[in-house]
Amino acid sequence: MNDVCAVLIGLASGIHTSTWGMYKDAPHEGFTWPKYLRSTVIGVVAALVLNRVLQLDLTMASNIAVFFGATYVGERALLEFWKTFLRVEDQSKYFIPMQFAVLGKVVENRAIQLCVAVIYAATCIFIAYSIWRFQQIGPELNPLFVVATIGAAGGWISAFGGAWKDAPKEGFETLKFFRSPLFAAAWAWLLAHFTGNYLLIASCALGYTIATTETYKTFFFPSKPRGKFAGMPISHPEWLQRRYYFVPLYVAVWIGVIVTFVAGFAGPHEGLFG
Repeated sequence: MNDVCAVLIGLASGIHTSTWGMYKDAPHEGFTWPKYLRSTVIGVVAALVLNRVLQLDLTMASNIAVFFGATYVGERALLEFWKTFLRVEDQSKYFIPMQFAVLGKVVENRAIQLCVAVIYAATCIFIAYSIWRFQQIGPELNPLFVVATIGAAGGWISAFGGAWKDAPKEGFETLKFFRSPLFAAAWAWLLAHFTGNYLLIASCALGYTIATTETYKTFFFPSKPRGKFAGMPISHPEWLQRRYYFVPLYVAVWIGVIVTFVAGFAGPHEGLFG
């Protein structure tokens, strides 16, 4: 039963990501089902792996809320790592490079790319291990302090990573920089009611932060091109209308998330706040 629930959560998480990505990219790149379903497939795989690792009871709404965030950030981490460091693609179609770049210029040397990839992956693993280990041997912290520091950690990583990639082309925006840490802290506060695991709180908060910021950027400003396509021509204008067919599915996933959180608070749950 847990595997079935994990697959369904992975599907919901992946479809959510697939849809906002398609909504912003299709007018510039066109639409193909394999590309659209890429995040969905990775989301399902990530969910099955996480189900074995986390061993959460996915019949409980509170655990489903946590698991959705974990699956979301797992899929995003895998795909973004691949696009940044491993995929080789013509970058001329982008305003903001999608491969590893310094000051807005792609690092062409493959050896350097792979070396930075190893360092980046090792750093992320070290941070995750440090958070987990600190909870094992460190002092018990006030829940609100955990939320404001460890819970917001993923948001800070996202903020610095986004500034590294976007600022050389778009300029530095103070509000944009602090948006992710603030969202992450807010989500961490909610998630801390469902789990006492510091690492889960931080990673899941980042997953929900990505979902929130991408929803905001995609659907609150639909006429504004995605940053990586700023100033680029729209080569597939038919998808400016066709993409709306996918919006109800996207909204349905958000409704499911909201209902899950409400049910989680109404039902049995145990976290840092008791």
